[in-house]
Amino acid sequence: MENIVEIASGNKDFSTLVAAVVAAGLAETLSGNGPFTVFAPTNEAFAKLPAGTVEELLKPENKEKLASILTYHVVAGKVMSKDLSNGQKAKTVNGQEITVAIGDGVKIENATVTTADLEASNGVIHVIDSVILPK
Repeated sequence: MENIVEIASGNKDFSTLVAAVVAAGLAETLSGNGPFTVFAPTNEAFAKLPAGTVEELLKPENKEKLASILTYHVVAGKVMSKDLSNGQKAKTVNGQEITVAIGDGVKIENATVTTADLEASNGVIHVIDSVILPK
């Protein structure tokens, strides 16, 4: 079974995410043992950000800011969709909490989970339709 980075790298919908993970120096970490739960924004999710945001974040001088945003999409442990509950809070690798809302679908902060439970050798990926930003 492939790890989180290998799965993302093999999916064209995650090319922006993969480029960001590499630019932030997180590819090795997310290829490690984990387990990790990654809320993975698609290219379309990144495209919703204001024009020029992604290009700005990918610059070497913004590596820390980019890493902070990306680690806000990662929770330690393997959390499958069946383990989520409405109003649940989860501490991200970035140190801040995200909130889960279950109603008409599943939301993580302001992002909707479009595909859940993509299992990897070192965790799980849940695909989201928006980039979530730390407070």
